[in-house]
Amino acid sequence: MRFAPHLLDEIRARLPVSQVVARKVNLKRQGRELVGLSPFKSEKTPSFTVNDQKGFYHCFATGEHGDIFTFLMKTEGLPFPEAVEQLASEAGVDLPKEAPRNPEAQAEIDIRDRLYPLVEAAARFFESNLRSGAGRNALAYLVRRGLSEETIRSFRLGYSPDGGSDLKQHLVKAGFNEREIVLSGMAIGGEDIRVPYDRFRNRVMFPILDLKGRVIAFGGRALDSDQKAKYLNSNDTPLFHKGRILYNAHTARQAAFDCGSVIAVEGYMDVIALSQAGFRETVAPLGTALTEDQLALLWRMAPEPMLCFDGDAAGRKAAFRAVDTALPHLKPGSSLRFAFLPDGLDPDDVIRESGRDGLAALLGKARPLADVLFEREWGDGEWSTPERRAGLELRLRQIVAGIADVAVRNHYERNIRDRLFHAWRAMARTDATYSPAGRAGAGAPGAAARGEYASISQPFLKRPHGIGDGRKFGRPGLPGAGPLPAFASESLKRSSMAVAQGSASVARESLILKCLVNHPYLIDEHAEDIAGLKLTSRALRDLRDAILCAHAEEKSLDTATLRSHLEQLGSGDTLLRIGQLMVHRSDCFADPDAEADTVREGFEDLVALQQGAIRPTRPPVSGA
Repeated sequence: MRFAPHLLDEIRARLPVSQVVARKVNLKRQGRELVGLSPFKSEKTPSFTVNDQKGFYHCFATGEHGDIFTFLMKTEGLPFPEAVEQLASEAGVDLPKEAPRNPEAQAEIDIRDRLYPLVEAAARFFESNLRSGAGRNALAYLVRRGLSEETIRSFRLGYSPDGGSDLKQHLVKAGFNEREIVLSGMAIGGEDIRVPYDRFRNRVMFPILDLKGRVIAFGGRALDSDQKAKYLNSNDTPLFHKGRILYNAHTARQAAFDCGSVIAVEGYMDVIALSQAGFRETVAPLGTALTEDQLALLWRMAPEPMLCFDGDAAGRKAAFRAVDTALPHLKPGSSLRFAFLPDGLDPDDVIRESGRDGLAALLGKARPLADVLFEREWGDGEWSTPERRAGLELRLRQIVAGIADVAVRNHYERNIRDRLFHAWRAMARTDATYSPAGRAGAGAPGAAARGEYASISQPFLKRPHGIGDGRKFGRPGLPGAGPLPAFASESLKRSSMAVAQGSASVARESLILKCLVNHPYLIDEHAEDIAGLKLTSRALRDLRDAILCAHAEEKSLDTATLRSHLEQLGSGDTLLRIGQLMVHRSDCFADPDAEADTVREGFEDLVALQQGAIRPTRPPVSGA
């Protein structure tokens, strides 16, 4: 719906920005402005300002800027029309009704206006029945499930009698006709059904609310064990389409903004149990696999919704379906996380057994979408032949090609290449087929290959006499080299590289830095590891710091640009000595023309060895 500019201006004029913002931010006067702690970021020093004269807010910490409509959209997850409607109501501004395009559209508006009070009347009827003698078993069931009186009331839980026409008769007395009752989903009728009858009978009732907090449908849990459908939802109606709404979305979206996360579970009772335990940001799809509309709603609440599934086969199957639904729509910063519960337990069980902290610990182990995708495709497959491996790679490329956003797709392509690279490497080194399926905490093969399956790099094994021991490939001032020649400069003799000769780690450190200079893209991929390396040589530490400094100034570095930066930073001498380093032929991954996969393999081995994270898997060759 389009809103006339003068209406928006009138709402702004009646509602100062500070009045709207003050509901969420504690503001203090500072000159002409008001200041407070940012609602968009955790901070101790106020960086959030409100200017009523100019009609906007600004957050210096995050760059967020806007008016009263923007503030509601950002902090409550409302679409623009709902933000306008809410603020117009608060300001006392009447919005014109959108003119229907045709008589059919007007008729639809009219019937919706009739159905909202009808379904609300049904909700009150179910609530009152829960407190009656007929609802005794239903109330006992809820208490047995551990729900408090406050929770039962806040979720407006109720009971549908077993009579077959109790609700229909109640609604007729309230002024609604049978056609409307059937159209609302409260009764079942049709051409072959002479007398409509109640859809829900002898069930615990869960009202389903839209994003404005209006009751639009119900879910019912059977109390009779012989009922064919344990849970029964309203059919689709003019008010309700089960694939477009999430149970508890109305309450959860504000809680989701407050905590920066939203949790999607599988059923009504899971939502209620988690909410009672303090996870008010919990929602659930309505008996269906997660739809694109529901996914869009989740992303309006939080950038990385967490999907919580049972750890059994059905739970994993549901997670895999969610992966397929989400992949085409991934955007920078918007993805999904997956938490799997112990097999046979639902969130309600976990809370009863381990309390809120136990569930929080399980949710804290949620895995990114990329992990779940790779696990699904890797599965229980046997990848020992080139043809099978090629088939897996093709399948993954085809899946990732479906991601619409170019930037996200490029990162997934690189992520998949890295995982496969480490998986194949691990298999080659262990001479056995490696499958991560069922490995507790192992995650994807790529992660395991970096640690458990990584082994010492060939360049740093001792070699036979005359190969890489300084006689044939050695250089002055490097480990394994002989005494410095007489013509060596005084600066070279005093350098920390020369002083440290005989130290095996300096050769490794030199090779690491040579690799970085010749292949600067490694800095993007491993900046944190590079910064954390402990280097024995002061000259090499200075060079490493200069490399990181150059990278901070200019992200897209090639070798020539990096060398220029390093020379300007005073690291030219060390850079020259690194460039003259001649090592064993198996260290060719550090050469400028080495293939990227070879470079990454050798470099990651070097870093892992330097970190002390791996040990030689083969004994040194004797006779060195």
